[in-house]
Amino acid sequence: MNTLKLIGACVMLALLQGCAAAVVAGGATAVTSANDRRTLGAQIDDKNVVLKAQRALADNPLTAEGSNINITSYNGVVLLTGQTRTEQIRQQAQQLVRGIDGVRDVQNQIRLGNNTGMTTRTRDGWISTKVKTQLLADEQVSGLNIKVVTENAEVFLMGIVSAQEAQKAVDIARHVEGVARVVQAFEIRQN
Repeated sequence: MNTLKLIGACVMLALLQGCAAAVVAGGATAVTSANDRRTLGAQIDDKNVVLKAQRALADNPLTAEGSNINITSYNGVVLLTGQTRTEQIRQQAQQLVRGIDGVRDVQNQIRLGNNTGMTTRTRDGWISTKVKTQLLADEQVSGLNIKVVTENAEVFLMGIVSAQEAQKAVDIARHVEGVARVVQAFEIRQN
């Protein structure tokens, strides 16, 4: 009987820990959404654009095979990064994404060449984390409103920012160890 109570207690503890993690994650998402300069509708639209773009690229025989194409959307501006073998595939990806409802602009930063490996992708994730941390720590930049994407040591910055925030964010990213190049895809807002 004591064994059943012990098992029951362990199960309850595990369930409660899962609830705590869900509450913390949900709270963090709510804070991020509330501080976002995009409307809630624009945030949802961006998620839908990414899903539609992923589906469009996966369904197209030219873009589906052998390419590494990443899609990021911020306020209707879509950033395409990654690698592909030919200029034709690069242009096809842009054309497919441009035709999606809700896309205002496409920043095609797909590079021609071999797909990056796991080591490079891991390093890129680390670079993104370092850049984002620096942006969040700086008082002159609203780091919550800047999306950081890193591909093969190139850092892409997106968001709705002032001209001063854009310049400061680029300067911060440029000085992070491992960053080879910084490309801005900001939407500049007037103060």
